[in-house]
Amino acid sequence: MVQRINYECLPSAAGPYVHATKHNDTLYVSGLTAFGTPDQKANLIEQSKAVLAQLGAILEQEKRSRSDLIKLTVFVRDISKLPHIREILSDFYQGYLPACSLVEVSHLFDSDLHIEIEATIALQA
Repeated sequence: MVQRINYECLPSAAGPYVHATKHNDTLYVSGLTAFGTPDQKANLIEQSKAVLAQLGAILEQEKRSRSDLIKLTVFVRDISKLPHIREILSDFYQGYLPACSLVEVSHLFDSDLHIEIEATIALQA
């Protein structure tokens, strides 16, 4: 059975989807962005930190840690900032490196947005 979840600690979903779905022992997190937050008009660096803070809040809600991150998919509009993105991600991981894909895209769903991050999280050790 699939459980559909919206987290009160996150901005409302910007479309017809939920923040995450649980299936068996895995949590699949929809693309997180700075949309609807104070950082919506911020630069890539600030939006990256804001989005990872959202992911951290989900981990906390689910009583999981960074070591439970299985995979991230990161969509950015400007790959030239890659060194900064890697540094921010590395700090967030706290040494627990997940699988990760980083993809440059021409647009996200709102022109203010610079980054979107999807995640897969293990719910059992």
